[in-house]
Amino acid sequence: MKFKKRIVLAYSGGLDTSVILKWLQENYHAEVIAYTADIGQKLNKKEIYKNAKKLGVKKIIIEDLKNIFVKDYVFPMIRGHALYEGVYLLGTSIARPLIAKRQILIAKKIKAFAVSHGSTGKGNDQVRFELGYHYFGPRIKVIAPWREWKLNSRTDLINYAKKNNISVPQDKKGAPPFSVDDNLFHTSTEGKILENPKKPAPEFIFVRSISPEKSPNKKTFVNIGFKNGDPISVNGKNLSPGNLLKKLNIIAGKNGIGRVDLVENRFIGIKSRGVYETPGGTVLMIAHRAIESVTLDKKTMHKKDQVMSRYAELIYNGYWYSKERYKIQKIIDLKKKKVNGLIKLKLYKGNITIVSRQTKSRAYSIKKVSFEENKTFNKSNVERFINFHKKKL
Repeated sequence: MKFKKRIVLAYSGGLDTSVILKWLQENYHAEVIAYTADIGQKLNKKEIYKNAKKLGVKKIIIEDLKNIFVKDYVFPMIRGHALYEGVYLLGTSIARPLIAKRQILIAKKIKAFAVSHGSTGKGNDQVRFELGYHYFGPRIKVIAPWREWKLNSRTDLINYAKKNNISVPQDKKGAPPFSVDDNLFHTSTEGKILENPKKPAPEFIFVRSISPEKSPNKKTFVNIGFKNGDPISVNGKNLSPGNLLKKLNIIAGKNGIGRVDLVENRFIGIKSRGVYETPGGTVLMIAHRAIESVTLDKKTMHKKDQVMSRYAELIYNGYWYSKERYKIQKIIDLKKKKVNGLIKLKLYKGNITIVSRQTKSRAYSIKKVSFEENKTFNKSNVERFINFHKKKL
């Protein structure tokens, strides 16, 4: 059967998007183009092709976006030290804008009338995807199956899959899987036992980090080189953005670093619990703050800290392409060219310790800060400084 209409679906090859693919064919009588953005997630290309073709898909697109994802999305966020509600490094949030952008560009190229995603009606991702869609293709229709169909639960989804001969994956305990999202930056896990905040996260859900208790009894040292605000090398070897993050994920994951168990406030107004693993990103965040401490002036650093909370919230809420986010990014990057040097860290059982900071920057002066007598700092000015601030009390 030849369809006259086309839909570009953000397709993972998993249960949810496979069900959506079938549902779109049945309900919209359109050709579905399966689009997968390779941003470093656990990806089985053969399985994606196999599952999509089994469902009658003729056009399957898999794009390698790992370096673009890290360079143009993750690194700017690291420069902004973005942490949502104090701990979440925004691994899922930062991936959606790129996928949405590429989906729309493909939809325009092949003249598709719509794009679709697999986000649930209770989650944040539906907002992130659709704000991205609107920015790049406001006239292209958005189909959000979870807000349209009559499948009201995971059980309904599984039953629909079985009815249509769609394979249902299982977790390590032989049950239907948790809701998992992963990319080169992080892995998030939600659902099932995690929905009860009284219950501890089972160890088997962690996929990229060893528990601190089982991590090596020997400390690991890692050197990270920075140029113009971004990391460029690990242990003296220059690496592409994607390979650099991949390398740090392995090193940090082996040392039990990067786990977060968070009950967060979703943009749409409900609380949810997520367990996140961001080993390499956690190391980069600490290393970047360390290199800025010896390369940037106080005013610049404090201004960045003032805007960080809002910046993180904008990313979390899906406003990556907003005027406000771009404005804050300019503040963040104003003096990034001064951020150059080498940071040495010690990793040990879930902990990260700064060992040394090396830079040619003159922002930090040993002479001025030294407790030894010197003539580079006039202590007599301090009294006038204190008296001036007394008047503000």
